[in-house]
Amino acid sequence: MTGHPRASKAPKPAEAIAEGLDEAMIRRVVRRFYAMAREDEVIGPIFRKYVPDARWETHLEDIETFWCASLLSSRRYDGRPMPRHLAITELDDSHFMRWLALFRHTVTELCPPLTAALFIDRSERIANSFRINIAMHRGEDLVFQPPLKRETYP
Repeated sequence: MTGHPRASKAPKPAEAIAEGLDEAMIRRVVRRFYAMAREDEVIGPIFRKYVPDARWETHLEDIETFWCASLLSSRRYDGRPMPRHLAITELDDSHFMRWLALFRHTVTELCPPLTAALFIDRSERIANSFRINIAMHRGEDLVFQPPLKRETYP
């Protein structure tokens, strides 16, 4: 997705768990990332428009549950994030690139190396999936859709 060949395979969740990945770490990542995202000049306006203050805490809890399901195989998450993202008409590649850059920055800062690599791999897969689904929903031609470029942060 990034246009760069992967240097190595993504770590397995068990490797990240052995390194200390747990629900508390996921909570720290989610809280730090979304605090920064909400204030970011590129993605902040989207978050503030579509997730009002009154729903912010619930949104964070949902995201924490999502990541616990994705990385720790918990079965508590039952959300459907795609329909909400499809409704964001202004969402484009610049938002995905910034989301990923900020997310990479956050997990690299807060997590041990294998855990950060696992988070990064999953986030890039998720972003690519969302991006493709949104493009299909909008009737865009996917054949010539270039991969996202990696944006540095800041």
